Amino acid sequence: MSRRWLFADQLGPHFLDDRHQPVLLIESKAVFRRRAFHRQKAHLVLSALRHRAAELGDQAIYLRAETYREALRKVREPLEVCHPTSRAALRFVRGLDGVTVLPPRGFVTAIADFAEWADGRRGALRMEAFYRFARQHHGILVEGDEPVGGRWSLDPENREPPPKDAERLDVPPPPMPKEDDIDAEVRADLDRWEREGVRFVGRDGPRRFPATTREATARLRHFLRHRLAHFGPYEDAMLSTDPWMAHSLLSSSFNLGLLDPMAAVRGAEQAYRKQGAPLPSVEGFIRQIIGWRDFVWNLYWYFEPGYAGTNRLAARRSVPDWFHDLDADAVQAHCLSDVMADLRDHGWVHHIPRLMVLGNYALQRGWRPAEMVDFFHRSFVDGYAWVMTVNVVGMSQYADLGRMTTKPYVAGGSYINRMSDYCGGCRYDPKQRLGEKGCPYTAGYWAFLARNRDRIPTNARMARQLAQLDRLTDVDAVLDQEKRRGAAPP
Repeated sequence: MSRRWLFADQLGPHFLDDRHQPVLLIESKAVFRRRAFHRQKAHLVLSALRHRAAELGDQAIYLRAETYREALRKVREPLEVCHPTSRAALRFVRGLDGVTVLPPRGFVTAIADFAEWADGRRGALRMEAFYRFARQHHGILVEGDEPVGGRWSLDPENREPPPKDAERLDVPPPPMPKEDDIDAEVRADLDRWEREGVRFVGRDGPRRFPATTREATARLRHFLRHRLAHFGPYEDAMLSTDPWMAHSLLSSSFNLGLLDPMAAVRGAEQAYRKQGAPLPSVEGFIRQIIGWRDFVWNLYWYFEPGYAGTNRLAARRSVPDWFHDLDADAVQAHCLSDVMADLRDHGWVHHIPRLMVLGNYALQRGWRPAEMVDFFHRSFVDGYAWVMTVNVVGMSQYADLGRMTTKPYVAGGSYINRMSDYCGGCRYDPKQRLGEKGCPYTAGYWAFLARNRDRIPTNARMARQLAQLDRLTDVDAVLDQEKRRGAAPP
């Protein structure tokens, strides 16, 4: 049996053909020299890699080297590797002698099946249509050819604001991992690397995310039993004192390859069919996995290689240092300061703070999409090239002008006020766009529309906002104010 080379995001048992298959694992220090990753992300990746090596014991060759190529010189036998998750890694392994590249694993819909579906579409590709295809193709939450409950998406039931006056949702907290000697070794190595000049962002802290399949499976089971019912209604809500809400905190586990996504989907389906979990919550969780996750993965490979550099809104401003460095203390806007502090301290925030606080602010300011892809890749424990390229370029920064979403995800302070508790204690007023109390999100929203109205494709979803823009009498003052704000933290 050939030796299977596993990258650090291919660590679950489903990446092997046989539980006794020989394995190669490589830890490359150069990966961490090239860019400043979040300290907790670096810890998680190395901890997961070393834990997998410890699990496999003599079954695995574990090499620590400056580069992959340097490590591979020590391997004298043919290797096979599952299709890597980035274009750069795929080019690298395809250029190696004696390495066989196998099809991808760790996703639900095959690249070829997605391409056949996408080639048959007319016009733009939309997640909702792909999600329906995937549900039918894989037989998930269906009765015959029809969706359980009569609708493919129950998203309208999953948009509740947070409970009024609540400090946190009334759900059991997610189980947290217990660090061990491997984590202590990783932390000591990262301390030494920092002394040697390897730079990180964010703060060190206890490992909060699973580093083994056993830990990830325990968190999944706890979520399905205790948190799933509350996930759906509040999946878009934000609370300043509850960063986890009822989210599963499993994105990094899927993206490290610790969990098989189809197993999680079937587990959620069983929670509905046998334990009576609410259908909107179950459907919303399944949509995140076989809908968004698989959609983004497949678009990464379906779109042309140059897609990562797409910038059709001509956003030319560089991402400022305070943002890159997660300097939450420099920011006065409550929502942005709190989200940046959570990211600094945990290496993670859920999808709405990412999209509607961090990404929304960058979109309004015209920051370069490629720099934002890099920011999200480095700063999040679940960040990888395939995840962030399409999510940021196409969705968050709308830099492709609608190839995979129908309108820009841009909003003023009223959205944040409705979906969170941030605005009540903020120095800015979400109803004001000018002056000392003028909300940078509200002002930024109108400034974005004014700057880009000739670039944004005309469609029904934007018509009302553009009509409102035409009725504003202070657009020039808003544009001047936001220009003067520049790159300074709000």
